[in-house]
Amino acid sequence: MIFQSPTRGKMTLEETFQEIIAYIKEQPGEQYKLIIGTDSQAHYGEEVNFVTAIIIHRVGKGGRYFYRSEKHHFLQTLRQRIFYETSLSLDVAGRFSSLLSKNGFSQLNVEIHMDVGIRGDTRELIREMVGMVAGSGYDARIKPDSYGASKVADKYTK
Repeated sequence: MIFQSPTRGKMTLEETFQEIIAYIKEQPGEQYKLIIGTDSQAHYGEEVNFVTAIIIHRVGKGGRYFYRSEKHHFLQTLRQRIFYETSLSLDVAGRFSSLLSKNGFSQLNVEIHMDVGIRGDTRELIREMVGMVAGSGYDARIKPDSYGASKVADKYTK
């Protein structure tokens, strides 16, 4: 699993994890959130670009982010795309949570940011997606509070 850092280039999941831990260790007394969000964009009716972002947010003082992109054949329905976006975020969260636990950082708050909200076509999917995330043991955020998906990941779907 390869991620892209805007400043460091391509990084493995382990390297991304080490970069995040180093960022936390710079100012260990601060509060942090680990945010994972996925967004997608259909291109020409043939394929969909899914981008998953990992953000380490030093609350009130900025943060750093990493992202990965993958293309898939066109998914027919919005429901399929949102479900797959959420699944990608949960997969990354699970892998990261394992690394956090093994390295003494299991107390780090992990949020899953979803590209669903009370306005638009995705409102009918909120309960199901939030249930999926909460059932997996993570905090769920929807628009307008889901900037990990709707801002950071969205930036790289085009």
